[in-house]
Amino acid sequence: MKGMTCLLAAAAVASPAASQAFRDRSPSDEIIYFVLPDRFENGDASNDRGGIKGGRLDHGSDPAHKGFYLGGDLKGILQNIDYIKSIGATVISIGPIYKNKPVQGQPGQESAGYHGYWITDFTTVDPHFGSEDDLRAMITAAHGRGMKVYLDIITNHTADVIRYSECPANDCVYRSRADTPWSRRGGPDGKPINERFLGDAAEHQTPDNFAELTDPTWAYTPFVPKCEARVKVPAWLNDPIWYHNRGETTFHGESAVLGDIAGLDDLMTSNPRVVRGMIEIFGGWIDRFKVDGFRVDTARHVKPEFWQAFVPAMLERAKANGIPNFHIFGDVSYPDAGDLARFTRVDSFPAVLDFAFQAAVTEVVAANRPPAHLAALFAKDALYEGGTDAALQLPTFLGSHDMGRFSTFVRQANPAASNAEQLERVKLGHSMLLLLRGVPTLYSGDEQGFVGDGPDHDAREPLFPSAVATYNDNRLLGTQATPAQANFDRMHPLYRHIADLAKLRADEPALRRGRQRVLNADEKPGLFAVARRLPEGNRAPFIDTIIVFNTSAQPLRANVEIDPRIDITKSLMGRCAQPTAPGTLPVEIEPFGTLVCAGAVAVR
Repeated sequence: MKGMTCLLAAAAVASPAASQAFRDRSPSDEIIYFVLPDRFENGDASNDRGGIKGGRLDHGSDPAHKGFYLGGDLKGILQNIDYIKSIGATVISIGPIYKNKPVQGQPGQESAGYHGYWITDFTTVDPHFGSEDDLRAMITAAHGRGMKVYLDIITNHTADVIRYSECPANDCVYRSRADTPWSRRGGPDGKPINERFLGDAAEHQTPDNFAELTDPTWAYTPFVPKCEARVKVPAWLNDPIWYHNRGETTFHGESAVLGDIAGLDDLMTSNPRVVRGMIEIFGGWIDRFKVDGFRVDTARHVKPEFWQAFVPAMLERAKANGIPNFHIFGDVSYPDAGDLARFTRVDSFPAVLDFAFQAAVTEVVAANRPPAHLAALFAKDALYEGGTDAALQLPTFLGSHDMGRFSTFVRQANPAASNAEQLERVKLGHSMLLLLRGVPTLYSGDEQGFVGDGPDHDAREPLFPSAVATYNDNRLLGTQATPAQANFDRMHPLYRHIADLAKLRADEPALRRGRQRVLNADEKPGLFAVARRLPEGNRAPFIDTIIVFNTSAQPLRANVEIDPRIDITKSLMGRCAQPTAPGTLPVEIEPFGTLVCAGAVAVR
């Protein structure tokens, strides 16, 4: 408690000017550190069971099972906030902290809502993570250090509460609108169903039309078990009429938006009442806690018209709370930039998580594909609403709690490589993450060399000592430690590498806000080079910041094409040679190495 008192005191003494200055930073200035509260640090063991009596199928706590609560909480984040700041992160992005259904799943297949995506009460903190006061204390401490806080939000679904009479095993197949229309004159019993309802197309998304939708039995017969009749908050969420009720999604066609994901109750996001309700819910979190951004989960499973209303409403609510640079971005799990860009042009997101960046870097660094893949990725930046400038605000990442860790992809693609080579490849990936365009997003544990067994539960090892056998047998990179120990080592080679890159990025505005152009991209593993330039020009006499990568396992000697006005370079990372001719910079880089040079006009 003494350490926590010191943290709170430090936040309290920050001057008003200092505590507000961080609000002026653009999203492209940030480095995001994403953390699942249950998997970071257990700051208060008294809340491990969320105040719920009974066994693990009641409260969801089982420190030895990867699918149950392990004990991490908001106090754990508060106690280690300087660990996060010291790596260079300027934003703490927290996985969903709202009250969840503790356990769900068919008998023998149960797991817990430790990840936060099975919400029952959208208005308060899950007691497994602490209290609203704990969240407020953590945000205050972060703001006092000039750090922002983003919350992970969900508007697509709630916990699995609604059942269908036709499917006792909760395994309903999807029923389409064509086969089971919202409205028809003769239902199963001959009576009309929502006869005057015109459907959920954009032109019909009006309160008057949806007032005609009163019978939820268009595809199945939904009901809420009596024991859960009032479990959802706000109370309006308990009525099945606000949900699609069409059965399990196939993730294709209309079911991608209208279907249930793993049984989760899929909200009818075309309904004006749902739109208004979600604006009220999450606008309230901005009002009450002054958070600085939202990561929006499952954004691609929601109607575009919902986002066209919701996103502007959140930005306006943030501005009204003195938060001018609120960063809201969608989790849209498509690996192609064209698919991602649609959500900025049609759905009105200012940014989306850059899954295309993740895919390209994994292909080049882990799977030994040519750097030309990266050039092809960046050539599509113009597709985003706002073009290449908008691409500067895309949160880039290497791996996640859903898809798996980057180090896992590296090891899977290079099983015969030494630990040393695998570590160098992971370092190279982080060099690209921190130096190329976009907003670097670090996943908690990557900086400690965590190598998971796969996606989802298998990529969610805690930083505090684990009791999970399938975590503790993992072989980490850059350390002799195991997940059975605490892993907050600031001397870990990946932690130090990321911290050095973050400092360089903070010191060089062009690495945060500079427009990027590709200089060279080999058709085999090897040279990839870009230049970054501020719109107003880099600080005189500097013209460009030049970033060069060697993606191969062999030393690289090559010439890089640069702006012909550059006739002198300054080394920022590695040893930079001087131009040998106008427009030519010779480089020598070790395997999987990185070189950063500031190119300038010589003072004559």
